[in-house]
Amino acid sequence: MTHTQHNAYTHHHTDSDDTDTQRRDSAVTTSADERRDDDDTNAAPDGRSTDLRDSPMMAHLLNDLEQGTDIGHYGRLTFVMVARHFMDEAEMVPLLARQPDHDADEARALIEQVTAKGYSPPRRQRILAWQKEQEYPICPNPDDPDSCNVYRELRFPDDVYEHISEYYADKAHDGQ
Repeated sequence: MTHTQHNAYTHHHTDSDDTDTQRRDSAVTTSADERRDDDDTNAAPDGRSTDLRDSPMMAHLLNDLEQGTDIGHYGRLTFVMVARHFMDEAEMVPLLARQPDHDADEARALIEQVTAKGYSPPRRQRILAWQKEQEYPICPNPDDPDSCNVYRELRFPDDVYEHISEYYADKAHDGQ
């Protein structure tokens, strides 16, 4: 693991301060269905979706993971940081284990590390910065300022937003 990759794992929470086809995988759909709050649509009351595939970037990552395309270190990191809020580990491991030079143990280790550190999903700016560090295009439409903004596209569990709010409160308190 390079120094840059190590920093992405161990210092992701600092991302908050610089913050920010249609083939359905039945496991992903089932997971999203199980997480729906009250009706038959994937849209939360605020219009954001609870289905990963409703995010074009996440659909892009899922499709390539399903095909065994190497999405790169930062693609895998981005995937886990977002997907862990919508999928179970048992759903993510087989997808990540299809990556070249990766297996189920490495997939579990990445998921466990992201979970243990409590990393928030990365903001668009961080995704674009990581994308510059590898060949694989994490964000399929980087020129569109509305693309790859998972906070705009997806409705995360409330604890994700609470974690981010706590980070900013701590940062403001520490800065005074």
